[in-house]
Amino acid sequence: MSEAVGTRRQFGEGPLSRVAALIYSLLVVGLLLLLTTAPGVVALLLLERDASNLPLFAACALPLGPALSAALYALHRHRPDLTDLHPARAFWRGYRANVRGVLAIWLPWLLWLTVVAANLTYFAAAAVPDWWRVPLVLVAVVATLWGVNALVITSLFRFRVRDVARLALYFLVRDPVVALGNAGVLLAAVLVTAFASEAVLGLLGSPLVLALLRTCRPMISKIEKEFTA
Repeated sequence: MSEAVGTRRQFGEGPLSRVAALIYSLLVVGLLLLLTTAPGVVALLLLERDASNLPLFAACALPLGPALSAALYALHRHRPDLTDLHPARAFWRGYRANVRGVLAIWLPWLLWLTVVAANLTYFAAAAVPDWWRVPLVLVAVVATLWGVNALVITSLFRFRVRDVARLALYFLVRDPVVALGNAGVLLAAVLVTAFASEAVLGLLGSPLVLALLRTCRPMISKIEKEFTA
C-alpha cells in the first residue's frame, strides 16, 4: 500500500508531471475562455473598424470581464499534481461566484474607457488645444491599470465593490512594479491584436492570464497578509 502511494506521489509531483498539469490547465481554461467570450468575439470580428462603432466594441467586450475573472480564479487555484486536476470545475465555480462583483467593476470601467476613446477619436472636432491629448491618454492608461488591479482583486477575494476600487487604486500607487508588469502584459495583448487578430489573442488568452497572475503576485500576497483574516 505504501509503495502504491509513493508511486502515485512520484507520478503526480515530478517535474514533467508539473509541466503537463500546467499545460492541461492552460488548455482547458483557454477553451473555456473562448467558449464564454465567443458571442462577443464573433460580433467584434463582424464589426467594421470605425470610430462610430466604439459603443458596440464596448458591448462586445462585456462578456470578457466575467470570463477573465473565472480564468484568474481557476489558474490561481491550480495545483501542480497531475492526479488531481479540475480546472473546468474551478473555472465555472469562479464564474458563478464572481460574475456580479466583476460586472459591477467591469461595466463602469468599459463605459469610462469608451468615453475617453471617443474623446480622443473626435479630438479635432472638439476644437481644443492639442496638448489635451496627453492628459486624456494618461487618464486612459491609469484607468486601464486600475481596472486590471480591480479585476484581479475582485476575482480572488471577497470585498465590497467600493473596497475593491480603493484597494485597486491603493496598490496602483504602492506597487508601481506590479503596474509596470501589468502594462507589459497589456502591451503584449495589444501587439498580438494589432499584428494578428482578436482570434489569435483569444488562443493566447490563458497564458496571458497566467502572466497577469505572476505580475500581480506581490499585490495578491500583500492583500492576503494585510487585508484578510
